[in-house]
Amino acid sequence: MELTQWAYALSESMLSPTLPRRWAHSLGVAERARSLAPVLGGDAALLEAAAVLHDIGYAPAIAATGFHPLDGARFLRHEEGADERVVCLVAHHSCAVLEAEERGLRDEPAGKALVDCSNPVGPGFRLLTGGGPSAARLLADAAPGARVVKAFNLCHVDVWRMRPPVFDGRPLAVPVCGDDEPALVRVRELVRDAGCEPVAAGGLERAGLLEATAALYIGLWVGENADVRAMAPPLEYAAGPGRP
Repeated sequence: MELTQWAYALSESMLSPTLPRRWAHSLGVAERARSLAPVLGGDAALLEAAAVLHDIGYAPAIAATGFHPLDGARFLRHEEGADERVVCLVAHHSCAVLEAEERGLRDEPAGKALVDCSNPVGPGFRLLTGGGPSAARLLADAAPGARVVKAFNLCHVDVWRMRPPVFDGRPLAVPVCGDDEPALVRVRELVRDAGCEPVAAGGLERAGLLEATAALYIGLWVGENADVRAMAPPLEYAAGPGRP
């Protein structure tokens, strides 16, 4: 049985009888993951499998700790012998690492690169971080063993499904913030694989600027129907007309 067939069958058997709404939610998440197949290529089935399994830890039969990412990941690893990448995706979905910290259940991460594409934007297009540390910094503080990189946060998810995202003949530029060079190298490769151009945006301390930029863009796009590309002149005019 192929990976996705196994994942759907297992998730349905664990969730549908007792938690039908959770099963329906899992199907919705899997559908969203499947839509990313043009971007993910060979990893598409892996993500779809993890998506449909991400809430399996809610199943009463395996809810040992009451923390569903951990219970689900343990079950998949020890009882099902699942692909370790699926196990890790289930264990770390959403803000699992932050909740694990609160519950005292977090183990030190294994030094993996962790891409933060979140935007802490709330009602009125305001930043939810309230002038404090960026969401990327909060994530890095909660997972000190992870190598956090801020990227992919300035566009709607459908833009990343374009193959490639090219506008007016130019590939989309993707700002990338981080402190760990090997992690930055991996993320830049991911950006190029998506048909985009990575832009060095500084260390992780500048991630808050990317998040604020996203809040501004979303407010202008959604609230004002404004084209943000019209706000900045071409590079040759960055220092003013006629200046080098």
